[in-house]
Parts: sequence; C-alpha cells; structure tokens
Amino acid sequence: MKVHAYCVLSNHFHLVVTDVDARLPAFEQYVNSLVARAVNSSLGRWENFWAPSTYSAVALASAADIVEKAAYVLANPVAAGLVRHGREWPGLRSEPGFVGGAPIVATRPTAFFRSKGYLPDTAELELTPPPGFSAEAFAAALEERVTDMDDDARRKLAAARRGFLGAAKVRAQNPLARPSSEERRRELNPRIAARDKWKRFEALSRLVEFLREYRNAWTARRSGLRVAFPAGTYLLRVLHDVPCLAPS
Repeated sequence: MKVHAYCVLSNHFHLVVTDVDARLPAFEQYVNSLVARAVNSSLGRWENFWAPSTYSAVALASAADIVEKAAYVLANPVAAGLVRHGREWPGLRSEPGFVGGAPIVATRPTAFFRSKGYLPDTAELELTPPPGFSAEAFAAALEERVTDMDDDARRKLAAARRGFLGAAKVRAQNPLARPSSEERRRELNPRIAARDKWKRFEALSRLVEFLREYRNAWTARRSGLRVAFPAGTYLLRVLHDVPCLAPS
C-alpha cells in the first residue's frame, strides 16, 4: 500500500492510500486485527475492539477529490472540537510536509509483541504523493485545504458557542469509557467520492457495470459453468482461485 495521509482518533482511524496490488481487504484485515489484539492486550481487555461492521472504503474519482479527502482526514480532530489546531492532536496524525520526506520510524511496543517474534524492532513508513502529483504539489495543495477546513471548523464552533476539549483532556480520557450518545444507524455508506457530478456518474456507472457482470458470472458458476469474473473480484479470487478478467 502507498500511504498518502492518516489520522488515528480515539475510536477509529482514517487512511488515504493507493492500493497498488488490489489487496486492500487483506491489508485492512491484518492492520485491524493486529491493532485490536495489541491495544486490547495493553488495556487488559478481551471484548471486540472494533465495531462489528465492515470498514468503509471510498474510491476517489479525481485529483481534486484526493486532496479534499486527505484534507478532511487531517482536519478531523479540529472539526470534532478536540483540538484547536491539527498539529496539537496527541494521537497519530500525518502532516502535509511529511509527504516525500524522511521515513517515519516506529519502535515496536513492549506490550503484546514478543521481543523474539517475527516482527522487526523498528518499522518505517514513507508517505508518498498520490498518482499524478509531485510531493511538493500535493503537500502545498493539502496544506492550503487543511488550513481552510480548520478555519471553517473554528468559525462554526465559535458560532455555536462551543470550545475545544484540548490535548490534555483528550489524553485524560478513560480508554474503557463508552460514549453516552447512540451511534446513528442505517445511513448511507458511499463507495465513491467525487465533487464533479459527471465524474461521479462515470464512477457509479463503472460500479454498477461491475456488479452486473459479477452477478452474471456468479449465476453461471452456480449452474456449473467455468466463467471469468470481472476485474476487481477479490474474495472468490483469493479463496477459490476463480479466473478473473484483466483490468481494462
């Protein structure tokens, strides 16, 4: 995976990535499982760590949509009223200037991980620009949009007479506490993000065509025929080695 931006909040995280080898489900399964087991171990918990629903994967249709979504990710702590400036967020959060810069080095935690296990003592993460961007161009566009979003969030909170929790109070939160409000259910879970109407129509048309071809291939397979599934088929390809068409 090529990582472009990230922000880890108290109970969820956001990533903007390029899935080079079409392995996003395996990547998410590995990361979510490892994080859940490691954090549960450090807190002495045994229950489910993540909510029992699938992750949300949204395809970004254009260069402008990539910048917009990456800025949304980095502006999340400010928009949520947690800190006044994104750089104050005490959790993991990338900065626009990280893109194309020196790798971020993380030391293996002492909790949960065995000192003689298969994972290395340190790991490096290099943030790269998305396809079609240079590092400098993406960082500059991202910095400008994050600044605008942060300013807008501060204006809205001030108009609502709300302040910011602050980094110290964020750190003081009990990790075993539960929110008092109920999560909203049965809302839309988009698969495409595109501000341009026609690019959105185009992307949705491709998705509809994929689903139609997949259903036809599935029906043929159940009748005993060996047919090729459309490009983008994942689980059947990984678990049952079904033939798949090459990407066009």
